[in-house]
Amino acid sequence: MVRPAAFEYNAETASSNRMQRRSGLSAREAGERARAEFERVANALRGEGVRVYVAEDTAEPPKPDAVFPNNWVSFHADGTVVLYPMQAESRRRERRREIVEQAAEALGFRARRVLDLTRHEAAGRYLEGTGSLVLDHVARVAYACRSPRTDPIVLEEWCRELGYEPMLFAACDRTGVPLYHTNVLMCIGSRAAVIGAEAVAREDRGRVLGRLEASGREIIEIGHAPLERFAANALELGTWDEALGDSTVFVMSATARSALDARTFARIAGCTDTVLTVEVPTIEQLGGGGVRCMLAEVFCAS
Repeated sequence: MVRPAAFEYNAETASSNRMQRRSGLSAREAGERARAEFERVANALRGEGVRVYVAEDTAEPPKPDAVFPNNWVSFHADGTVVLYPMQAESRRRERRREIVEQAAEALGFRARRVLDLTRHEAAGRYLEGTGSLVLDHVARVAYACRSPRTDPIVLEEWCRELGYEPMLFAACDRTGVPLYHTNVLMCIGSRAAVIGAEAVAREDRGRVLGRLEASGREIIEIGHAPLERFAANALELGTWDEALGDSTVFVMSATARSALDARTFARIAGCTDTVLTVEVPTIEQLGGGGVRCMLAEVFCAS
C-alpha cells in the first residue's frame, strides 16, 4: 500500500473513468480524508492478521492517484515483478523502483526478474496492472475488458511471459461507455467469483461466464447498480493464525457492502472465512477506485 502525500480529483484520468466524481472539498481536505481512510484500511487488514507493507508517497512530483499502486506494479509467485504502461502521464510518476525493493525486502519476496512493459507507452498502448487484469491464478486465466487503458497487444505479451490464457472481452456501463478497468467488473477468490454480468457484452457473456464456471468456483452475478458502487471491486487475501491456521479475508468497501442484498452478501460470506468492510468514500468518489485498487498483493515466491 502507498500512503498518499496528496490526493484529489484527477481530471486527466476522469475522461476514461466514469466512476470519478468531483466534490466541494479543497485539495487539503481531500488529502486529509484520503489519508485517514488509508490508515483505516491498513489497520483493519493488520487486525485480521494480513501482513501490510506501507510505502510513503513523495510530495514532489505530485501524484494524485498514488494510493492505487496495483495499477503500476504486480508481484508474482514465480519471483516476477511486472511494471506496467500507464495511460495518464500523471500516473507514470507513481512508478518507483525503491518501493518495489523495499516491499520485497519487508515481505520476504525474492525477486527473480523484472518484466518492464513501460516501453509500450511510447506507442500509446497501456495495460494498468491488476486494474486491467483480473487473474485466476489456479486456472492461469487473465480476464481483461477492452478499454483505452487495456491494450490487446500488451495483454498478449503479458500472458506469454507469465504463462496465462488471455480472456479478452467487451464490457460497458449502463450508458454504453467501456468500463475503464476490469477490476470494477469482477473479482476472483478461492471459492467464488463476483461479476457484473449485465455489463459484459452479449456476444462475450457466455464465453466469460463459461470459463469462470469451468474453474469450479461459485459464480455470483451482480447488476449495474451494485457494480457502480464498487461491489465487484474487492480482493481476497490470505492470512495465518496460530489457532486457525491458513484462512482467507475478503476485503470490500462499506459502499460495496451496502449495495449488496442480503442473499448476495450471504453467498459471498459463505465462500470465504472472513468478510472485511472498510469505509473509503473520499477515495471512491474522487479517485474512482475502491479498496481493491489500494492493494498491490505480494505473493511469496516459491
